[in-house]
Amino acid sequence: MRYQFWRDAIASAFAFAPAKQPVAVLLSSVLASLRQQQQQQQQHKPGSNIKPPLSKSWFLRIISAREKYSTNAPYPTLASLEQYAENTYSALLYLTLSAMPLHSVTADHIASHVGKAIGIVAVLRGVPLLAFPPPPNHHRNPSGLGGTLDAQRTQQGAVTLPLDIMAETGLKEEDVLRHGAEAAGLKDAVFKVATRASDHLITARQMVKNVQEGADVGHAFEHEGDEGHHYHSHPPEAQPEEGGGGPGSIKDKSAQQRAEVEKAFGVFMPAVSTELWLRRLEKTDFDIFAEDLRRRDWRLPWKAWLAYRRRMF
Repeated sequence: MRYQFWRDAIASAFAFAPAKQPVAVLLSSVLASLRQQQQQQQQHKPGSNIKPPLSKSWFLRIISAREKYSTNAPYPTLASLEQYAENTYSALLYLTLSAMPLHSVTADHIASHVGKAIGIVAVLRGVPLLAFPPPPNHHRNPSGLGGTLDAQRTQQGAVTLPLDIMAETGLKEEDVLRHGAEAAGLKDAVFKVATRASDHLITARQMVKNVQEGADVGHAFEHEGDEGHHYHSHPPEAQPEEGGGGPGSIKDKSAQQRAEVEKAFGVFMPAVSTELWLRRLEKTDFDIFAEDLRRRDWRLPWKAWLAYRRRMF
């Protein structure tokens, strides 16, 4: 892929001199619109600094992460898979929130966990396809993955599960490429990786519940203070005791967090399809090659509507 092409396109968009390419032109237009909103807000707050409305580093982080694993190299550890998900799927959610615009440590914190879950599940879903890549096919393919798995086994690819998990469960890449779903240790490895994705969804769900109930989210945001994750906070003198109700009080902060999560909830909605897929995986006893996992879930529209209505995924 032309990774340098995309780096140049991003750079041109942020310089407000976009390359003649649709994505760069549209991105530059969005940046200009957001910047205009910032300038209008600055008129009401003289002396405030205007920062880039979207973080350029997040775009570049996505490109670099994709480039690093473009050869389908295995992830050294489960933590490195989480970092990949953070730098890609979570970063996309951060950018979406920023474009709303919404700059909130609470929303970003929830988005981080949701993005990690989405990214881990995306890698799991790709295991059969990358292990047995389909032959080139220029015709319409209803399955989306190149026909049946038996047909795909004429070619062999790579196994992208974390190496530390494979070692822990005794799973060997050669066994997966030879025996597919029957490889010793495969279900155990998939279970451990899927559990980490589920943990992130559970954490994000509990955070949303805590905010809705006026409680603290439960733990600090590990990326707060990193590039793109600097947030405005009330000065110490504006923090009255817990019983207060004026600006800067605990009650005021809780109300602000609820409003931020309410505004951001649509960005968290990919968690719904991710949760549904994990449940289907569990029903197959963590058989990553099960044909049922390759079918569309007819419940998704209903589940998505219900989750959005209840503001809980």
